[in-house]
Amino acid sequence: MQSVIVMINLAGAVALLLFGLAEVKQGVLQAFGGRLRAVLAAGTRRSWRALLSGLGATLALQSSTATGLMTASFVERGLVEPRMAQVVLLGANIGTALTAWIVAAGIAWLSPVLLLLGFALRRNGAGPRQGAGIALMGVGLLLLSLHLLSLATEPMRASPALAAFIGLLDDAWPVALLLSAGLALAAASSLAVVILVTALAAAGILSDGLVVVLVLGANLGGAIPPVLATSGAPMAARRVVLGNLVVRGCGTLAVLPLADRLGDALTNLGLAGPNLPVDVHLLFNLALALAAWPLAGSLARLMRRLLPDTPQERNAPKFLDPTELSTPVVALASATREVLGVGDLVEKMLCDVRDAFRQRDPTFLRGIEPLEKDVDRLQQAVKIYIAQISHDEGSDKAHERSAEIVDYAINLEHIGDIIEKGLVPEIGKMVAFDLRFSDEGFRELDSFMETTIENLRMAQTIFVTRDLDLSRRLMDAKLTVRQIEKTSAARHFQRLRENRRASIETSSLHLDILRDLKRINAHIASVAHPIMDAEGLLVESRVRHGASGLPSSVVSN
Repeated sequence: MQSVIVMINLAGAVALLLFGLAEVKQGVLQAFGGRLRAVLAAGTRRSWRALLSGLGATLALQSSTATGLMTASFVERGLVEPRMAQVVLLGANIGTALTAWIVAAGIAWLSPVLLLLGFALRRNGAGPRQGAGIALMGVGLLLLSLHLLSLATEPMRASPALAAFIGLLDDAWPVALLLSAGLALAAASSLAVVILVTALAAAGILSDGLVVVLVLGANLGGAIPPVLATSGAPMAARRVVLGNLVVRGCGTLAVLPLADRLGDALTNLGLAGPNLPVDVHLLFNLALALAAWPLAGSLARLMRRLLPDTPQERNAPKFLDPTELSTPVVALASATREVLGVGDLVEKMLCDVRDAFRQRDPTFLRGIEPLEKDVDRLQQAVKIYIAQISHDEGSDKAHERSAEIVDYAINLEHIGDIIEKGLVPEIGKMVAFDLRFSDEGFRELDSFMETTIENLRMAQTIFVTRDLDLSRRLMDAKLTVRQIEKTSAARHFQRLRENRRASIETSSLHLDILRDLKRINAHIASVAHPIMDAEGLLVESRVRHGASGLPSSVVSN
């Protein structure tokens, strides 16, 4: 029964440690997320600055995995050179080792102080100040978990079963290495395992050589989660984190046979004791950085040969960075850029339809179906991304902007459907059956298509700027479109009454194209609705209600 209680206490202490790490990461991202990413991206122009950037980001985030994923996303978007990215991760490895050293040297009374101060900031602050409070509470929980780990491992000193197990590990270093690596992989943190080893070392049940082996395993296992997290990412991102795993793996294999000697050497230097694991962790990563730093360029080229570029998926999402989800303002900006790209694809579809109509050439229509599939895929990716953004309670503006982005993306997808299922078959029929509009009818439809394209371009600008004057113009354009459709239909019926052969042959086509262009413009104008509504310029109905005292003519939303 006593052993069960010990294991429960140990598991609870490790869980608190992991929770503290997550809280520090969340708080730092909330307080400095955008600036932290900007500093990390800008600090990679020189090798030594790249190393310091990785170290600083990891100290702030308490996670080399988070730093690795951010760096990989920068490489994917061409913001960081692969060689510099490898140096950043060397700095991140040092950062996580330095974090373990600082936590292990923490003062017991500092934990409640940080928890109290962090709680006050979190409760009474907002935005960056609240994020700083969350981060301070996370650090306090880290120190508290270390104290609990020490208490949980204290009964282990007298445990014969544990002594026998440790003895087996002492005689089977590869097994000890794999066990430690597996724990680091399961916890997604080498820091957690190193702190656990520190607690066991303080209990006096680990030999110096076994301490070195367990720390090596923690380093190896801690490099695996970023590789797994980027398994579906483009090759440029995967090469970065795989290179870091190769570096740690080579370092581990080089040091493993010397673990006993290294333990003895550290003992002779006076480093043996309860803090030996964090000392080994820090020394290993410093030595690894010094050895691998000059080889960063060669490593990047090797990774490129091992993971060559594959043909890119058509119009895959370019800006939906998962590492930005915890910072809503940054994530929403990225989603906005992605939806602008969707709008550009829809504009290309409209231009292709216009050119096919003008030149009576069906080859312009061949690329529309693949473009429509791209639009469907991208708008679905945007919706999923927006749903994953971590909104703070009460962040009404962020919620409203999220709704606007999703609404515009859905409207663009509807426009793509109308083009593919309506306009494309209609223009294809015109060409296949050699149907020719009257000169007047052709000019009316061509002008309507051009107006639609211009309205879409205006909507793209409104989506980014939220300009009220442009929104008014687009809503006025919606009324103009309605008038264009009515006038063109009336003129077409007049030509039918005049028995014009061209108008009779193309009657259904003419009216169908008018209807589809009108529907497209209705979706385009929707981007102005939230802006006009926020100014109180929209009402719910266009129905005339003279008897009730309502305005006799209002604009629909």
